[in-house]
Amino acid sequence: MAIRKLRPMTPATRYYSIATFEEITKTKPEKSLLAPIKKSGGRNSLGRVTSRHRGGGHKRRYRIIDFKRDRRDIAAKVLSIEYDPNRSTRIALVCYVDGDKRYILAPEGLKVGEVLIAGNEVEIKTGNAMPLSAIPVNTQVHNIEMKVGKGGQVARSAGNFAMVQAKEGDFVLLKFPSGEIRNVPKGCYATIGVLSNGDHEKISVGKAGRSRWLGIRPHVRGVAMNPVDHPMGGGEGKTSGGGHPVSPWGQKAKGLKTRKKKSASNRYIVKRRK
Repeated sequence: MAIRKLRPMTPATRYYSIATFEEITKTKPEKSLLAPIKKSGGRNSLGRVTSRHRGGGHKRRYRIIDFKRDRRDIAAKVLSIEYDPNRSTRIALVCYVDGDKRYILAPEGLKVGEVLIAGNEVEIKTGNAMPLSAIPVNTQVHNIEMKVGKGGQVARSAGNFAMVQAKEGDFVLLKFPSGEIRNVPKGCYATIGVLSNGDHEKISVGKAGRSRWLGIRPHVRGVAMNPVDHPMGGGEGKTSGGGHPVSPWGQKAKGLKTRKKKSASNRYIVKRRK
């Protein structure tokens, strides 16, 4: 995948860049694998805004992704590589020998016509899924389960992967994209390879309207508000407030630890991401 910059014909296109989409082989999604998405606008069941700066955006339909890869030891042929508006990586439509079609996350280098398989004893090949216990050390993997049979939860966005570092007893040591190193049960499934569309992070949105297409509304700085609206608001002229940066509700915004002390997953972490 590559990034295409537009000619600066207008102030907006001066900084605008888009993907070339050269790896996309099909533009219309598989109808049987679509589901509706209801927009919340950042509001909860009471109609109150709990996630600010959300709303609007282009209408989307959800592509049902097979994160579990639970069709074991059955060959599947890659029919197409497609764009998914709900995630940064590309997705692949695969068809099993019995005619069952599913979407999976497409790793870098996956081609139409390739045959993939998921199972306990399969070839170490990009796109194949297997338990962590069967994957060699120093292999790059994505779509990793944290609990056996739950489906992939980690390393699912564009260009992401985790590295298998060691195997100790009932656990496999993984280094995650954040720099965190943790133990994961060896029976958890993962898929070989690095996810596609790695240049996604280099894209420049270029204009405010493009953020609105994505459903992102304007974010106003606290120091630009009045004292009634924000603890950092007010003051004569431009001022940073003089105190520590806080949220609109007074919670410290830099360095305050909010992780729960009794979290069950703490014991699996070998090295924190910080």
